[in-house]
Amino acid sequence: MKKLLQAPNLALATLWADQLTGAGIASSVQRAFASGIAGQIPPDQALPEVWVHDASDCERARALLDSWRRLPHRVWACARCHEIVEGPFEQCWNCGADMPQA
Repeated sequence: MKKLLQAPNLALATLWADQLTGAGIASSVQRAFASGIAGQIPPDQALPEVWVHDASDCERARALLDSWRRLPHRVWACARCHEIVEGPFEQCWNCGADMPQA
């Protein structure tokens, strides 16, 4: 196992580890509950960490996380319900229709 990164909170650490696992990179969250002792240890030692199980997957995992942090921001109108959808979304939040192809 190899440490990939520290996360600012448990929610992001869990989300990132789940996304990596879904992409075929076995990963887990360490120090998930260390925030409870944050006053007794240095604050940076209490942050959750994302670890990959196979050290050879580290670079691929970093590249995936980097690409997920930089998702494109788009603005498009749903063809079905005419709702304006902003952000990296490819489905309408209102009716579930797929984004029209450019």
